[in-house]
Amino acid sequence: MKAVFCEKLGGPEGLVVREIDPPGSPEPGQLKVALSARGLSFPDVLMVSGGYHVKPPLPFVVGGEAAGEVLEAGAGVEGFAVGDRVLVPGGCVEEALFDARSATRLPEGVDLEAAASFRANYATALYGMQRGRLSPGEVLLVHGAAGGVGLAAVDVGKLMGATVIGTASTPEKLNAVRTMGADHAIDYTGGFREHVKELTGGRGADVIFDPVGGPVFDESMRCIAPFGRILIVGFAGGKGAGLAKTNHLLVKDAEVIGFTLGALSRHDPAWVARNVDTLVSWLASGRIHPHISHRLPLERTAEALQLIVDRKVIGKVIVV
Repeated sequence: MKAVFCEKLGGPEGLVVREIDPPGSPEPGQLKVALSARGLSFPDVLMVSGGYHVKPPLPFVVGGEAAGEVLEAGAGVEGFAVGDRVLVPGGCVEEALFDARSATRLPEGVDLEAAASFRANYATALYGMQRGRLSPGEVLLVHGAAGGVGLAAVDVGKLMGATVIGTASTPEKLNAVRTMGADHAIDYTGGFREHVKELTGGRGADVIFDPVGGPVFDESMRCIAPFGRILIVGFAGGKGAGLAKTNHLLVKDAEVIGFTLGALSRHDPAWVARNVDTLVSWLASGRIHPHISHRLPLERTAEALQLIVDRKVIGKVIVV
């Protein structure tokens, strides 16, 4: 079977597609799963380059979320049967073994491609809104709103009753942000502070979801509402902010909140499980709407990651 490996750190062009033996029968507590679709995102780019805070030993299989069908269940596994469709922390490989505790059974009617495209982004977005204590009627400002986690934040923010302002850089991306349900979409290339102030009657945004960092964070500090919260999601812009203007936080009674889904998984896995169950139920009922802009075959995983690097992906790219 085929598997896509990162054998040395660097750009996506260095990935290698290998023929390897399929896994054997599952051990007790494990599932053997045939993967049909895998979602890729910006953290996968960082992991391949060595820039992610989690650094798996080389070589490693690329990717960390997938959907497929159970082929075998090991001894002691409850709640899963052969033929069940599941969401797993899989990668760019055709079959793999997983701890059954890491798998989520998918309800009937949930498309496997949609399932593979949403977990990491939507779990990050929902956890962020929880950490940011987003309340109905508040203003949510989402940066990088056409990216995977940004578009998920727009979707979840609207579901939670916020007025959502999304920032993006091209007409195509701004249209995708509006289509997802954002109340306002701003081209941030010329700055966004004055637009946000105008849209909020001078008050600013209550919660700011920032996966970009750098100058975007600095400008966000200038359009945060009193008692507002800035969520530090990542640094897609290439670097974190410089020195946070703590005087701005002081006079606005505002907060800066950093969070990662990985840390939550280590410290409170039950919280992650509850959120994933909630998100799967929302997906099954059509309350959230993952957007897939590109579908590529397994052999073109490097190209899929390069699309993320080149900022051509709107929502999600998946490997099938």
